[in-house]
Formats: sequence, C-alpha cells, structure tokens
Amino acid sequence: MAPGNGSFVTEFILLGLTNQPALQLPLFFLFLGMYMVAVQGNLGLIILISLNSHLHTPMYFFLFNLSLIDLCYSTVFTPKMLINFLSKKNIISYMGCMTQLYFFCFFSISECYVLTSMAYDRYAAICKPLLYNTAMSPKMCSSLMLGSYLMAFSGAMAHTGCMLRLTFCDANTINHYFCDILPLLELSCTSTYASELEVFIVVGINIIVPSLTIFVSYGLILSNILHISSTEGKSKAFSTCSSHIIAVSLFFGSGAFMYLKPPSAVSMDEGKISSVFYTNMVPMMNPLIYSLRNKDVKLALRRTLRKSNIV
Repeated sequence: MAPGNGSFVTEFILLGLTNQPALQLPLFFLFLGMYMVAVQGNLGLIILISLNSHLHTPMYFFLFNLSLIDLCYSTVFTPKMLINFLSKKNIISYMGCMTQLYFFCFFSISECYVLTSMAYDRYAAICKPLLYNTAMSPKMCSSLMLGSYLMAFSGAMAHTGCMLRLTFCDANTINHYFCDILPLLELSCTSTYASELEVFIVVGINIIVPSLTIFVSYGLILSNILHISSTEGKSKAFSTCSSHIIAVSLFFGSGAFMYLKPPSAVSMDEGKISSVFYTNMVPMMNPLIYSLRNKDVKLALRRTLRKSNIV
C-alpha cells in the first residue's frame, strides 16, 4: 500500500498518550497489565466456550465471537502503544498506519453489530421463549455474524479509502497514540469535507442503527419483565441482561462521545481519554463482565480445571 494520490508523507510520528517523560514508564506497566488481563480473559472465554458443550448455545456463540473480536481489537494497537512508551521517537510507516486504521475500524464496527445480535438474542429468550430455538437457529446465528462482519468490512473499507484519497504534505505528527480517523483528518493539506461527511454518515449508521435496535430490544424486554408476577422471575431476567447493558454502555457511550461530534468540536486530549475506554478498557472489561456475573461460565471453568487436574 503506497502513499495515495500525491501524498508526500511516507511515515507518521505518533505523539502518544502523553508527552511527559515521568509518566511513560508507569503508563507502560498500567497498559501492559490491562493488555494481559484482556488477552487472558478473552482467550480464556474462547477456550471455555469451545471445550464445554453446555455453552454451545446462541448466547455463548455470540460471546465467543465478541471475545475473539476483543482479542484481535486490543492487539491492533496495544503492542505498538507499549513499544512507544519506551521509545524516544514513535514512528509508524504510512502503510502501517493505514493498515492499523483499517483493522481498528473493522473490529470496532464488528463489535457494534455483535452487541446488537446479543441484544436480539436476549429479546428472543425473554419475550419469545417458546419460539427461541426457531428464532435463534444455527442458521440465524451464522447469518447475524456474517452480516456483522460484512458491515464491518464495508465500513472499514469506506473509512480507509477516504484516508487513502487524502494528501499529506509536510505535517506528519499524529496527536494520538494510534492512527485514528480524526487526527489523520487534521493532518491533510487538502479539503477534508467529503471525508468528514463520510465519517459522520458511516459512524452515524454504525452507532445509531445498532443503538436503536438495542434500545427497542430492551424496551420490549423491560415491558415483558414488568408483566412477570414472581420477584424471582424478574430478578433472573434482569440478571440475564445486566452484563450486556454494562458492555453496551461502555462501548457505545465512549464511541458516540468521540465520533458523533464535528471534528472541530473534539479536543484531541479529550479524544485520547475517550479512546482509552473503547480501545483498552472495553476489551479488558468484557470478559470480567460476562464471567464474574455468569454461573454457566463459572461452572464451565470449574469443570475444565477439574478435567485438567488443576483443582
């Protein structure tokens, strides 16, 4: 992938999360710890779901894919981020930057639609229990996942294609810790109006459509829960949905704050803090959210450890 359409820049300099030397080492260990938790947590869930047949259900099929996405997602930029904490000059090639941008967009959009599929799964389980096996058949689950990845592919191609059409002249310092869309737009020496419009439309679709679907699903779920007479039944239904609601709030909240504003209205320092939530916190928190509150996962972990003669 060569620099596109008259772009003179062959590499970019990443300013990183902070320019204060005293904070570089503490931040390195902090983010290294977060990355290790994210990798171990997501990899652990993938292995548990694969090895335990009682977890081969639609809900855990989507959780398996979410863990796989989060594992890849955090790996797109965290290793480079960690290296940059220890380096004096944080350089990334033009090709490397565009590749990082593509996979960042691909995995983040995938996560939007997997979370949406999980909301639909909870709706089917609570509101249509008698039709659940039909509504969430293996074919339906596979179709939802295929649709998620196709939307991610098209969105990532649209974003990366727009960046490749821009011309970067002399400015090559990205005020961020990875190659994100808005900091790259700031560096272009040609008009970014079309690219900004594309970002607003594509991001709008990939945040608003899933968000509306999730809100409608949970609105119907809440209505159904309120009609449950037993307190135990209500508590069980709320418990089933609570983990997903927390995960959705973390991911969509930070993403909407960053991207559903005009680029001129977003401070890059604010943007970096917001980015930490959806690039580092979410992949780390999801395995904890879905395992600590989940009896099936705890049971699967005990069984797996027992089979391995660890306990």
